[in-house]
Amino acid sequence: MPSPAPQVAGGPPSMSRPTDPTAQRLDAVHALHGETMGTSWSVKVVAGAGVDLHRLHAVIQAQLDRVVAQMSTWEPDSDISRFNQADAGSQVAVPAEFLQVLDCALQTARESGGCFDPTIGPLVDAWGFGPAQGAGRIPDQATLDRVRDCVAWQRIEVFREPARLRQSGGLHLDFSAIAKGYAVDLVAAQLRRMGVAAALIEVGGELYGYGRKPDGQPWQVLVETWPEADVDPEDACILSLHDLAVATSGDRWHAFEQGGVRYSHTLDPRSCRPVAHAPGAVTVIAGDAMHADAWATALTVMGADEALRFAQRRGIAARIVRRGSAGAVVTMTDAFKAHLEA
Repeated sequence: MPSPAPQVAGGPPSMSRPTDPTAQRLDAVHALHGETMGTSWSVKVVAGAGVDLHRLHAVIQAQLDRVVAQMSTWEPDSDISRFNQADAGSQVAVPAEFLQVLDCALQTARESGGCFDPTIGPLVDAWGFGPAQGAGRIPDQATLDRVRDCVAWQRIEVFREPARLRQSGGLHLDFSAIAKGYAVDLVAAQLRRMGVAAALIEVGGELYGYGRKPDGQPWQVLVETWPEADVDPEDACILSLHDLAVATSGDRWHAFEQGGVRYSHTLDPRSCRPVAHAPGAVTVIAGDAMHADAWATALTVMGADEALRFAQRRGIAARIVRRGSAGAVVTMTDAFKAHLEA
């Protein structure tokens, strides 16, 4: 689920070292960058001047590579691809991390009434958004009828100890709307184990921040809507991430036009079609990036009005931006407002 990376308020940290020998022993913010899952990643860590940034970069990249090896449908030898290609009736062993992500995906599917569905893979391919196809296209009704029975999270059979899944036939998992969030959490957990006291992790726009910067201030991020949105600067949404994650989904990323009609990459598993009136952007705050990522997608599929009612009722911290006749219309739940006031 590619999405815009919320900007760090105040701009990037300086990488220059102080000239005062005493100050050199103080912690500083170090920025690292790389690529993964067809997008970019960035990590800002608070550490002493003598930290081995090359080793830190390698450790971060290794965690992200683990996610790709397990959950990328673009990798033919990944665990998710092995399951998707397995024979009907077979059982496929999967890593514990894979099962953790699937458990979250299935929980979100149940609670959202199917607005989130990890078996959406055949539908993604049918509309030309998957690795097996090229540019987006409109599938014929026969194709949609053929894949409809395969988009059914209820058909997933999970076995534990050892972790494995049963391929009942035609199931095609796709973790695109949750894997980047999980990758953020995985990196955060690794940095904590390494003794990094504070960090801001971002993968493809999904973020998690913990600890404080050397000046005692929390990590702050500016949540964007979309480039053409006309939002008053006074309405800019700045979040402080105290052991919190934020994820954004919306209808402006990965779309195609045909016959003068714009088709969003956000697909509704219930109708097997792109969401007709998806919000321009949905931002969710949660305790971890995996859940924030999944719920941002589920709420986008619901549409702005239903999503706001659902999130308010469930206590989800959500901000929803829709296109109005006079520009962007921003609404948010009470739980989201509470984070702005914190």
